[in-house]
Amino acid sequence: MHRRGVGAGAIAKRKLAEAKYKERGTVLAEDQLAQMSKQLDMFKTNLEEFASKHKQEIRKNPQFRVQFQDMCATIGVDPLASGKGFWSEMLGVGDFYYELGVQIIEVCLALKHRNGGLITLEELHQQVLKGRGKFAQDVSQDDLLRAIKKLKVLGSGFGIIPVGGTYLIQSVPAELNMDHTVVLQLAEKKGYVTVSEIESSLKWEMERAKHVLSSQQKPSRDWMKLSERSLDFTLFIFGLSRRDISR
Repeated sequence: MHRRGVGAGAIAKRKLAEAKYKERGTVLAEDQLAQMSKQLDMFKTNLEEFASKHKQEIRKNPQFRVQFQDMCATIGVDPLASGKGFWSEMLGVGDFYYELGVQIIEVCLALKHRNGGLITLEELHQQVLKGRGKFAQDVSQDDLLRAIKKLKVLGSGFGIIPVGGTYLIQSVPAELNMDHTVVLQLAEKKGYVTVSEIESSLKWEMERAKHVLSSQQKPSRDWMKLSERSLDFTLFIFGLSRRDISR
């Protein structure tokens, strides 16, 4: 009986110690959370002061604007979340990106008959700059991507497709599945891709590769050309590569 009492006492002491450690841990966690919250509030205040001081540079300089967006992202602030929010009123960036979104839509609609609703980010950038005029606020490719992401929220059919080191902007409801995207990424390297290259690189069957290539070719996409030479289908992708394509 005496041994059982000692054992029970030891267990009780251990449980008491564990409870104290747990309580202490909770207090420490709450203190750390309070400190982090205080630091975050301070950072937001400093960010607001920084934005107020440099708002002209943020609005006019694309590189400065990217750095500011990155600073906001570190604390979960989205200056574009609302067109009538604090950041929009202070900087005008909300209106800037919404107006840019309208310009992007106009360019994509104007070129849709030629490219079938797919355009490279580089060409879109050139067309937007051309439409804005030389006295307008400068726009970077990063600005375009941010504006397009806002358009995606509206369910407007816009999408961003990574292709190698660049992007394709899709302005029509999704027609491209994962197979199409992978093939476009292969074509980006040389400006074209063949069925045999797809079979070799992706380990696909011939019919799957041919189906993807043939479905890519549309009359309205004059930057794509499908030809059949030496019993092999070849899809030429114009505008995705600066390298010369040997015919």
